[in-house]
Amino acid sequence: MRILRAEDHRSIPWKNGGGVTTEIVVSPAGAGLDDFDWRVSMARVEGSGPFSQFSGIDRTLAVLEGEGIVVEIAGRAPMTVNLATPPLSFPADVPTAATLIGGPITDLNVMSRRGRVTHSVERLTVATPVEISTKATTTLILCLTGGVIVSGTEPIRLGPLDALLTGPDSGGLLVQPAWQTALFVIRIGDTPGDD
Repeated sequence: MRILRAEDHRSIPWKNGGGVTTEIVVSPAGAGLDDFDWRVSMARVEGSGPFSQFSGIDRTLAVLEGEGIVVEIAGRAPMTVNLATPPLSFPADVPTAATLIGGPITDLNVMSRRGRVTHSVERLTVATPVEISTKATTTLILCLTGGVIVSGTEPIRLGPLDALLTGPDSGGLLVQPAWQTALFVIRIGDTPGDD
């Protein structure tokens, strides 16, 4: 298990130069915007405009703060993404633009290289202990609000925007919230047929 504290997250410019991303974790470690296998980051979006395009990448977007955005993906009807909607998955290599609904937002971006790895993103609001399965190759638990204790040999305390990264040998993790807490559970898996 690896603890990723909020104060240690790395800030880097957007690929299109339109803002700054806070990178939570990238694989392989130290990979850049053109050679990662998968990446989890957050961004403050101050204005409407186009998304950066990433060739061969699948992307999932969720709103962490703010009123939300309307996302226009080439070939699809516009979709609203806000605090109440499920995360939105789409190919990161098609023209995509966002319009802010009511001011700036902070979003969560999960990206994986198509054909090499897959990912899923789940938003949870928990007020009582919950067991989180970690059968995927890699599981990331991101504490959005509140605080939790993850039970194990040594209990791990996560505060707002702290994350816990685990491998497939963890089995399941018991997450105990101090009060009602918002979490994201991100699972990264090998693409079937790669073995």
